[in-house]
Amino acid sequence: MTRSRRERLRAETAREIKTVALQLMGEGGPDAISLRAIAREMGMTAGAIYGYYATRDDLITTLIGEVYADLVDTVEAARDARPADDAAGRVLAWADALRTWALANPQGFRLIYGDPVPGYRPPEGGPGAAARGRACAGLTALIAAAWPHARAAHDHASYQWSDFGEELGAHVQAEHPGLPPEAVALALRTWGRMHGLLALELYGHLSPVAFTPEALYRDEMRDLIRSLGLVPPAH
Repeated sequence: MTRSRRERLRAETAREIKTVALQLMGEGGPDAISLRAIAREMGMTAGAIYGYYATRDDLITTLIGEVYADLVDTVEAARDARPADDAAGRVLAWADALRTWALANPQGFRLIYGDPVPGYRPPEGGPGAAARGRACAGLTALIAAAWPHARAAHDHASYQWSDFGEELGAHVQAEHPGLPPEAVALALRTWGRMHGLLALELYGHLSPVAFTPEALYRDEMRDLIRSLGLVPPAH
């Protein structure tokens, strides 16, 4: 269905509001996001911008949901471009896509994984939570595929389902019957390893001491894959 000119203009303005919000965050940190500041940047009145987002928290909730969903869409697409039986290749594809996306969207990465926006309270079960659930489910599926190889090195830990969120535990037991809670712990540790060097890079901590962060990240991911009992892809 074709949208009217007014609808198109409204959608374009809403996109610009979100873009300016991320720019302000990049320049002044999370607490720089305010509807009045955005209105000033866009040459709008404060009253006009409230017609798009009733509160700053409404804007931030929308931003987090859209940014996080875009990230998860990206890593899932990269994973699914590899054959279903290529467990190592799918892990590496997810990790590479995560880094590529984060470097292209540093403020988006910071919004969902970095400093919290002062005073912001996310709505329970909001879009950010839904995207986070998808990310956890995707990572758990990667580990489920690798678990037959990883089990010997990682099943010594002692975890209970009560150690994890109820929703995550229920999802894993429904989608991967027989997968133990130790595998969920491994999925979350995998998440941490994927984000560790990347966060150091994006926050500028690596640049004074390492000039090839992509090589460090790639080697870390290949080591991660080996720790799962898999053989890293040749390239």
